[in-house]
Amino acid sequence: MAKPNYSFEKRQREIAKKKKQDEKQAKKQQARDTANPPANPEPSESGSGNKS
Repeated sequence: MAKPNYSFEKRQREIAKKKKQDEKQAKKQQARDTANPPANPEPSESGSGNKS
């Protein structure tokens, strides 16, 4: 009988936990962005930084 690979199971749990945390953080960031839009958005022309 094969023995269980506990390190693989632990890694899978850690990956699932990290994914859940990332999704939660992204959701919170999106809610924050929609609730507080930037007051003075930067013009895209001056932010390019391609000056010769």
